[in-house]
Amino acid sequence: MKIITKISVLSLLLFLLMGSCENSKQIKTLRLAHTLDTNHPVHLGMEHMAEQLDEVSGGKLKIQIFPSGQLGGERELVELLQIGSLAMTKVSSAVMENFSPNFKVLSLPYLFNDDEHAFEVLDGKIGKDLLHGATDFKLYGLGFYDAGSRSFYTKERMIEVPGDLGGLKIRVMKSNTAVNMVNALGGTPTPISYGELYTALQQGVVDGAENNPPSFYTSKHYEICKYYSLDEHTTIPDVLLISTDAWNKLNEQEQKWLQIAADKSIKYQRILWAASEKESLEKVQAAGVEISRPDKKKFQEQVSSLYQAYEADTAKFKLIQDIKQMAND
Repeated sequence: MKIITKISVLSLLLFLLMGSCENSKQIKTLRLAHTLDTNHPVHLGMEHMAEQLDEVSGGKLKIQIFPSGQLGGERELVELLQIGSLAMTKVSSAVMENFSPNFKVLSLPYLFNDDEHAFEVLDGKIGKDLLHGATDFKLYGLGFYDAGSRSFYTKERMIEVPGDLGGLKIRVMKSNTAVNMVNALGGTPTPISYGELYTALQQGVVDGAENNPPSFYTSKHYEICKYYSLDEHTTIPDVLLISTDAWNKLNEQEQKWLQIAADKSIKYQRILWAASEKESLEKVQAAGVEISRPDKKKFQEQVSSLYQAYEADTAKFKLIQDIKQMAND
């Protein structure tokens, strides 16, 4: 009995690590984990990718999704990709700046003029260079999901001007750029794991946070924070990643299938996102949240120092200029 048990455990471990023994050696299964709720438009986009991959590959290549932080937070999931224990994940590009430094520029406030400008940059050469530049860190980017624009929500008061952030502890992602931005605006940045944020807001560890409308709604943070100021300071996309270990184990045809499925899911997810933003704002308002649209110029002026800090970094400063120029072309 002990021998059988040991063999069973070993078999299970091999299945989890290799991720592909589904009825036949010809079927490969990629494990994808993320931290979002199953109702979130990004999760729905990844479900669509799994469906498209199953269809385009004729069932030979599949994706198994582990949502809601089942396998860890975003940073932990990236690290699992790097050691080859997980095939795929979705993380904010703000998290990626800790692994691939050029991603830092995407976290700069007011980098993009609008969604059209952002998609043109992310779907073009600049976006591809960022995605594929992470291979040195054992990460290969397949594309960018829309994560909308992030804005401040608070428990105590509306944020109409940067000065309103004074004395408030604002939860930010574990991103130096996010920390510097809130400092520049006069608030006190407090990095906290997303999964711990609801409790942190409840207990007064932080006075507010910043995120996009669908995340504000699906996280139920609106139950605590009744003021939502749509200053839209950052448009930080989500990045769909596969470990280079898993990518290199796919043959050329399988890689094409996966990229086709990813591209289709991105188009589908962006449609879902636009609808979800509208619906989320309507629902939080119905739940008693007060919404404001402050003058962005005052916020832009306050964070100009973040751009000046990049002037000494020639490569990143040129990247910023190239992104800005695309809005004028």
